[in-house]
Amino acid sequence: MTESQPRVDTALVDGNTRPVAQYLARHFAWTVQEGVGCIELMRPERKNPLTFESYAELRDLFHNLKYAADIHTIVLSGAGDNFCSGGDVHEIIGPLIRLKAPELLMFTRMTGDLVKAMRACPQPIIAAIDGVCAGAGAIIAMASDLRVGTVRSKTAFLFNRVGLAGCDMGACAMLPRIVGQGRASELLYTGRSLGGEEAERWGFLNRLVEPAHLIAEAMTLARDLAAGPTFANGITKTMLHQEWAMTIEQAIEAEAQAQTICMLTQDFTRAYEAFAAKQKPRFEGN
Repeated sequence: MTESQPRVDTALVDGNTRPVAQYLARHFAWTVQEGVGCIELMRPERKNPLTFESYAELRDLFHNLKYAADIHTIVLSGAGDNFCSGGDVHEIIGPLIRLKAPELLMFTRMTGDLVKAMRACPQPIIAAIDGVCAGAGAIIAMASDLRVGTVRSKTAFLFNRVGLAGCDMGACAMLPRIVGQGRASELLYTGRSLGGEEAERWGFLNRLVEPAHLIAEAMTLARDLAAGPTFANGITKTMLHQEWAMTIEQAIEAEAQAQTICMLTQDFTRAYEAFAAKQKPRFEGN
């Protein structure tokens, strides 16, 4: 690799190119453990609300993760006993009512860009949900690939409670695909809370765990995925997202091409050789 060639696991952060694993977050905690990137929202006294700045920084981090070959999965959680209470009432909601339409559209596009960046990054995202998961917090949980929660979690798409439509940050497109059209309609029209046990029955939560074990369970799942064929997992995530807009015929052809690419990887060869030797494969993501 020459001086002019960028590292494939780096991204442009604050105008400087450096490994994403070394990124120093300002508005949340960011750590990397064994290939797992951990994002923790850090305002527990307010139930971890989002601000203009944290929205933008999360968007930028997820965008940069497209270039982070050393990070294979993401765990997203909140400090304390809550996940995220949504947009900060005083730091976001108050200022928004004083803005005109062009500035409001800039804001709603920026928040939507966070969801786009979450869906576009190749790493599977695991949301660890405890306590309050409301408004924009429910959206970023929805935009994650997998959700681990507790019985005391309360997920609510609160937008109609503040005079807004439920169609926020992709909710009308994504939520029906997770829980079904009728159930999504109920949540978006009423803004009611979805308890942990009901959320698991509806398919919003993949599993329920004890609150004390939430982060450990999420990290175990993340490490299991990180130990798998991470390039292929990234292809799976891409196809899960892109095939929403495809016909069945288009999806089958797209998957044929995607699987061909995966068959060219060394991980595919390693899996065959391990199977032939009656061993467990060791994937390396290439």
